[in-house]
Amino acid sequence: MNELRLLCLFFFFSVCLTFAGGSPEQPLPEASDTSTAPEALNSAVESRGETVFRALAAAYPDRINAVEFYDGDWTIVVYGERFFFAEGRVLPAAHRDRMDYAPLPFYNYHKELPPWAPPSTEEAARLREVVRLRQTGQQVRSTFFLDALWRTRNADEAWENVKQIRFLGHSVMVHYSILVHLSLVEQEILRAARTNNAVRQWINNISSVGGWHWRNIAASENRSFHAYGAAIDTVSRSPGETYWLWTSRHTADWWNVPYSRRHHPPEEVVKIFESFGFIWGGKWVFYDSIHFEYRPEILILNGMPPMDFRELR
Repeated sequence: MNELRLLCLFFFFSVCLTFAGGSPEQPLPEASDTSTAPEALNSAVESRGETVFRALAAAYPDRINAVEFYDGDWTIVVYGERFFFAEGRVLPAAHRDRMDYAPLPFYNYHKELPPWAPPSTEEAARLREVVRLRQTGQQVRSTFFLDALWRTRNADEAWENVKQIRFLGHSVMVHYSILVHLSLVEQEILRAARTNNAVRQWINNISSVGGWHWRNIAASENRSFHAYGAAIDTVSRSPGETYWLWTSRHTADWWNVPYSRRHHPPEEVVKIFESFGFIWGGKWVFYDSIHFEYRPEILILNGMPPMDFRELR
């Protein structure tokens, strides 16, 4: 049974490390090497815990510290509370042995948007299965860690932590800790718009900017980053598909919609967001091309560390 459990763990981590273009809401599985010795698998699990936690500590140095191997697992301290890696589930001590939670998503993220290609028959079948699992609530993740990180455990606490900001001419509510980051994103986008017509047109076509909203991810039982005020949606008047779930309501095989039929912000806009710690949902298989989410740890894990503010001109 120990070997079987280790193989399952190795399968999960191979997904996180090797699947290109996977959605943060649900990475897609790939075949794993079942010939690996249990000792090596266990070492890989422990190493992944250290890698993820060091990335988190680098991403949120004001909130996370004390990355150490403690009581048989890698741990971090978030605002004074210790969390265990717990095979990717990231749980406090009182819940570290609970196996009913799915792992948190620390996934591969492309530096460049890869060329589009239609999924194979097998990949399409896996996508259907992922959607089914989301809808049946079989892959629920714990909120303990993110609740602590954003100091937001319920809607009332969330409301206390969000502030209003003007972003590209629109009002939006976001978590207080990303106000500076979002302001710098705006500054750089406006700077780019002076010489880049595509960026200028993209700004002019924004109809609204959505931010904080206490809710789960659509078609799932997992809390959205919008609930923490850590994500924004730049809704556009321009034509094109923007969100896989909306597309699925009129196109059953939504995964076959090519980039040419999707609305994408200019590449320079995406790069600016990424340089300040935001990832873009247009790079996910479960695409959400109006969505930007503050996840500097994902960028760090993929060799794309956000800009040091001291580097600004």
